Amino acid sequence: MLLCLVKRFQRLNNRHCVCTSKAVCVQKLHSECTDSNYEGLYPGHIPTTPIQKALLAVGSGVAALQNPYRHDMVAVLGETTGHLALINLRDRMRNDPEGYNILTERPRIRLSTLDLSKMASLPDGSFGREYLRFLEDNHVTPDTRADVKFVDNEELAYVMQRYREVHDLLHTLLGMPTNMLGEVAVKWFEAAQTGLPMCALGAVLGPLRLNSSRLQSLFTSLGPWAVQNGRRARCVLSIFYERRWEQSLEDLRQELNIEPPPVILSATNKTST
Repeated sequence: MLLCLVKRFQRLNNRHCVCTSKAVCVQKLHSECTDSNYEGLYPGHIPTTPIQKALLAVGSGVAALQNPYRHDMVAVLGETTGHLALINLRDRMRNDPEGYNILTERPRIRLSTLDLSKMASLPDGSFGREYLRFLEDNHVTPDTRADVKFVDNEELAYVMQRYREVHDLLHTLLGMPTNMLGEVAVKWFEAAQTGLPMCALGAVLGPLRLNSSRLQSLFTSLGPWAVQNGRRARCVLSIFYERRWEQSLEDLRQELNIEPPPVILSATNKTST
């Protein structure tokens, strides 16, 4: 099986690979190297050994470094390196009444679970209306978040899925667009808040793709603000956001102990104070 894994990962870097993406190669790798009759711990689960996880982490890490917008590779990296951090996040959710309800009810944030018409009718400044505005302005959708596959614990898999699906909500709470500077700032917040190695790696390597003016903005204002707020904020996975759409964004920030951003970023990378 290990030989099979090595050969498959060699093909990921081969220009003549017949797969259309590294994500498809990863999926084929596991579908061919595991028992086809295995039902999994949850729908879509792919069991892996520690060695397999290490190989997946290296391959997905290289791919994500080459293209940070490869969300499929970022997802694999997070799942194969985040076990201890996920345990900590799960325990924090269990010890929070609202977080415990989330772990019990297992809500999902998808287009099929969102009432977009109702959110559009909410007043400006409400959390639901500002989240919808974020989706529209940045041309993103919650349905782009991949399902978890490589976490070998059903409850921890949901914690990872919840983290993944609230990522855009964090953009809204933090007032950050999806351009590179906004993504790096959110990663600094997430690294301090969650302890996920994937977030720490993104926080370290993300700045390498910024120009000098944005680096200055990151290191002098956005970065320190993101880290400080990530450390002191309430666990962002313990909020039942689906029941908070009508709450004002300002009130929700105060409840979570998150300060407004020191710099306002637009989706076109321009900044203003």
